[in-house]
Amino acid sequence: MALGVVPRARRRVRGTAPARSAEDWWWDRLAPSGSGYHLLQSDSMLLVLPTPGPARARAQRRAARRGRRLRPPGSRPAEAKAKPRTSSAPAPQQGPDPGWGDRIPLEILLRIFGLLVEANGPMPFLGRAARVCRRWHEAASQPALWHTLTLSPPLAGRPAKGGAKAEKKLLASLEWLIPNRVIGGRTLTEGQLGNAVQLCLCCRPRFSQLQRLTLIHWKSQLHPVLKLVSESCPRLTFLKLSDCHGVTPNTLIMLAKACPQLHSLDVQHSMVESTAVVSFLEEAGPRMRKLWLTYSSQTTAILGALLGSCCPQLQVLEVSTGINHNITPLQLPVEALQKGCPQLQVLRLLNLMWLPRPSGRAATPGPGFPSLEELCLASSTCNFVSNEVLDRLLHGSPNLRLLDLRGCARITPAGLHDLPCQELEQLHLGLYGMSDRLTLAKEGSPLLTQKWCHTLRELDLSGQGFSEKDLEQALAAFSGTPEGSHPALCSLNLRGTQVTPSTVSSVISSCPGLLYLNLESCRCLPRGLKRAYRGPGEVQWCLEQLLTSLASVS
Repeated sequence: MALGVVPRARRRVRGTAPARSAEDWWWDRLAPSGSGYHLLQSDSMLLVLPTPGPARARAQRRAARRGRRLRPPGSRPAEAKAKPRTSSAPAPQQGPDPGWGDRIPLEILLRIFGLLVEANGPMPFLGRAARVCRRWHEAASQPALWHTLTLSPPLAGRPAKGGAKAEKKLLASLEWLIPNRVIGGRTLTEGQLGNAVQLCLCCRPRFSQLQRLTLIHWKSQLHPVLKLVSESCPRLTFLKLSDCHGVTPNTLIMLAKACPQLHSLDVQHSMVESTAVVSFLEEAGPRMRKLWLTYSSQTTAILGALLGSCCPQLQVLEVSTGINHNITPLQLPVEALQKGCPQLQVLRLLNLMWLPRPSGRAATPGPGFPSLEELCLASSTCNFVSNEVLDRLLHGSPNLRLLDLRGCARITPAGLHDLPCQELEQLHLGLYGMSDRLTLAKEGSPLLTQKWCHTLRELDLSGQGFSEKDLEQALAAFSGTPEGSHPALCSLNLRGTQVTPSTVSSVISSCPGLLYLNLESCRCLPRGLKRAYRGPGEVQWCLEQLLTSLASVS
């Protein structure tokens, strides 16, 4: 008897429904079983999310596709044969919803893609966007979006053998992509593109509108790439070669002839033969507007071509040192440069030991740079730029807006005051790492601010040895503006100067547009305030702290 009672008790327990809590009841009410939704509980909210459909295994999908390919043309699957026909009239077939991507007008897509390309460049965004749908492919294929491009081998920075292999791989992709989509019936696989070029976007119509091209880390295949560019990019206007090797005269001459609109060349930090640059300037010199060079022993020949009026329309000239500092002085005659490049607007001689040739007693002054707006002679080492050299450079430049003389310790406020420019907006006189070894001027800073207090937007006096009283008089000029107008000053660097709390608080109160203030290493300021302030909030906080400290002292 006992053996037969036990199973019946077990059956009664199994058939009894478990007790449900109130929480389970609410969960079933919000997302019933079979509704296609499920609940996801987080710390502060309860989400009702759609349940993803069942995913088929990869092997099952492959087997289904293989079965469809191997099926004879007239055969039908067993399921289709066994299915009875319920009606003679065929049911209307409804195509899949194209989705929101196809419903966006093409003009709106072009506007959105244009903003993204302007911010991040066309690659790799356009290559990925073209795979979304046909409408996106059409928008991403517009030539107007392909006006700027940067190409770099995907294995840049790795061993030399791997880098050369990556360059050949990318070059093969470009040779196929730019002229045609298919060569000899062969379709390029996606893996051959590396990380820089996408398969579905690069072809001749798109590159025909290319205007700005940057090549980085090309060591062995630079000549074939530039040859391909010369054949497919007739509207190229700007070319930058960064950390590239093997630039020959024939390559640049070929590019200058094939691209009649090319007017800007940047070969900084690249191993380029001077003869190649000189040959390029002789071919494209009359239309050249911008030129960037790295100073080396071969730069003299290039500068000689410029002095010989090879580029009469040149507007931007920048010569800087590379990673390894060159201690060989640069000898550049000022008057000859003014005659060879009369249209120069920007002149930058950065971190160079520039040794200007003396003008001589009977030498006539040069024509000057009447269109010059920016002059940068910044250097981290001592240079030979003096008031006399600066006057030779700027005596005919009334439109100067930016003057960067960082490191030029021989320039005095009196020499700057005699310059003909009346609307200077940026003045940088900072001395970094060298003020302790030099005898600096103790006074004269009011000459600078009294002349340009209405136009200066950025002023850098870091490391200068002006006295407390001299700085107080200089910065007081920003408080003497006419009633109803405010100074345009938005950046002030007083690092390492003898500025006092009252002077700083006065200039902050007088310049409501001040966005940057550097007070590092200012010995006369209280502790805790000797730092850089960025943004109007931090600048106003500094003013409050200075006023509090002044009130406590008084």
